[in-house]
Amino acid sequence: MIGTTKLNAILFDLDGTLIDTAPDFIRVIKLMCAKHNHPCPTDTAIREQVSAGARAMVRLMFGDELANMADTDERMLAYRQEFLDLYEQDICVDSRLFDGLDVLLDALENKGVAWGIVTNKPRYLAEQLLDKLDLAKRCAVLVCPDDVANTKPDPEPMFLACQKLDIDPQNCIYVGDHIRDIQAGRASGMMTVAVGFGYIVPDENPHEWGADKVVDTPDELGRLVLGLV
Repeated sequence: MIGTTKLNAILFDLDGTLIDTAPDFIRVIKLMCAKHNHPCPTDTAIREQVSAGARAMVRLMFGDELANMADTDERMLAYRQEFLDLYEQDICVDSRLFDGLDVLLDALENKGVAWGIVTNKPRYLAEQLLDKLDLAKRCAVLVCPDDVANTKPDPEPMFLACQKLDIDPQNCIYVGDHIRDIQAGRASGMMTVAVGFGYIVPDENPHEWGADKVVDTPDELGRLVLGLV
């Protein structure tokens, strides 16, 4: 599919694709584990769970305690809220664009190609993060779980982003570091790019997700995207 269609926009997943947020999650998890006198997971283990969301990181911290609990259990919800509250307090101490992606965003803007974000991160956190990184006004569209009835891997967020940009999904690339990103992009008819530099667990292989392209570094992503637009 790639290379056969005029591209009008690039949409990114947020955590682990556009922005390296893991350092702040690692810091928050260490604080929370210390507070609860609980062994802390390794930095590597935390990075692998970031793209799976807050619940996954809470289960990583308190796996044995929460093993038989549903996501709706009161204790699970309390831990999750505590985790999100701690994260919000200092949401962008060490988070940064992945190396080289600032150059890519500049180049897209210079070419008049819109870029945006479709994420499963709650809007109140996503907006604060983008604002801290001076990206909020540059981002052409932001779609979060708050905006839709069905989140990724459902294609609803992708369709909404394209509607807001007034473009056809076939004229858009979606870039992500999780299989659900690729599933959502494919289901909407977008071109899809899986990034191997994201937060990928050891038993996952991005080459098996069905993406149109797989890239291993931000520089490779930049070359690919700019070659297409």
